[in-house]
Amino acid sequence: MPRLTINGQARELDVEPEMPLLWVLRDELGLTGTKFGCGVAACGACTVEVDGVAVRSCVLPLAAVDGKSVRTIEAEPDAVVRALQAAWLRHQVPQCGYCQSGMLMAAAGLLRGQRAPSDADIDANVTNICRCGTYQRIRAAIHSAARELQGAPA
Repeated sequence: MPRLTINGQARELDVEPEMPLLWVLRDELGLTGTKFGCGVAACGACTVEVDGVAVRSCVLPLAAVDGKSVRTIEAEPDAVVRALQAAWLRHQVPQCGYCQSGMLMAAAGLLRGQRAPSDADIDANVTNICRCGTYQRIRAAIHSAARELQGAPA
């Protein structure tokens, strides 16, 4: 039985180890903030963090996260996620909202590893698709959150 920590809570799951993490989160645990988009890891709506790294959960089998820590959008926000959420609102990023949980998790994964990303870093690491096309706002919000985390005015 796969064992992992989800949003700080240790879990032992009685499901097939090849079941994609997305469906474990949504169907088995009721954590529906992580969205299904494409099912082939292209769009990023299903992005979560595994041991602090942003990953696409729709193609990630549960067995691949056995013994690891998974963070979803439902987790208690830490400083990185709080800074991003505030910046998202300041820069009016959300439109339809469907991609937002995955986008925030991808941005959080980036900022955990790189506190002062360039535009190129953001473009290379946050490859999620936003149907509403708010990419300029997303980039501005990530820069703003990064400045806040460095103690500079956002």
